[in-house]
Amino acid sequence: MGDTRDESAEDLRRTPLIIDTDIGGDADDALAVAVAARCVPDLALLLTTDETGPEYGPGQRARFARHLLDGIGRHEVPVVAGACLGKTRYYCVDGLVPAAVPAQKTDAVGAVRAVAAAHPGPIRWVGMGPLTNLARVLVEAPEVAARLRVTQMGGALRYRDPERAEHNFRLDVPAVHEVFAAVAEGRLPTPEFVTSEITFVPDIKVTPDHPVRRRLAAPDAPPWAHLLHAHLDRWFAGSGPLRIPGTLQHDGLTLSAALRLPYVDSRPMPLSVDAIGRTTRTPEGSEGTVVRVSVAARYAAFMTWLETTLDPAATPSGPFLP
Repeated sequence: MGDTRDESAEDLRRTPLIIDTDIGGDADDALAVAVAARCVPDLALLLTTDETGPEYGPGQRARFARHLLDGIGRHEVPVVAGACLGKTRYYCVDGLVPAAVPAQKTDAVGAVRAVAAAHPGPIRWVGMGPLTNLARVLVEAPEVAARLRVTQMGGALRYRDPERAEHNFRLDVPAVHEVFAAVAEGRLPTPEFVTSEITFVPDIKVTPDHPVRRRLAAPDAPPWAHLLHAHLDRWFAGSGPLRIPGTLQHDGLTLSAALRLPYVDSRPMPLSVDAIGRTTRTPEGSEGTVVRVSVAARYAAFMTWLETTLDPAATPSGPFLP
């Protein structure tokens, strides 16, 4: 059954934070990264996943992330281009990054090892995309695995399309199986999954007329805000592959859970993963892998926090600041 101790009681303040993101598609990734950059001093590394390939040129998500972090003043946070999974559907920021922004390094596992070497103790990992980079770390850097405290956006108990898995799990099913095996074998402490049924709700949608977009578009807003505004407008113009007239803040909500803010409730639950990445709760008495699964969220309070933190005119604050 793996490691079932409750990691939620562990004090993870001032521990390094790694973000693993497919930034550059749905704008919720970029908004979440901006929130972390503005108010998490312990942001130690940003990895990209589902990276761009020949269609746009390699590593374009990482270049966009570098440009965004630099604009917010987080020049010290390394950005590393991680796994490429093939043809990229979810990418809409082509042309928003100046040519002067260089290609970023590509050794994701080495970058995680560097964080581990510089910071003893637990390492927070916030997964906002497919689980490919995490699975590679578990296989190639097993000495780091036991130190990771993973909060991952993904999975579903009642996915809206019962014939397929949730998006992040669907993009790399073998990686999902590797992560669950690591938990079952005690190599990875119990992760928390913020699932689709908790995040796919209108309560956390940012639309073209939302206050977040209006504030980012203010004439006196800094360049990083205008970059996010341009990204939002790109996403809205295409309505996204899912034809959603807005962006749901899946990843911001996941970030808040990793920061132990009081917006997401989760509990231990035994899950199984099928051959195409669908997750189901294991019946009583059957074998499953115990993970923490989101069961409820306080959406209004979360959105107030998100809007305040992204307001260019406001000074970010929160219980996780020094």
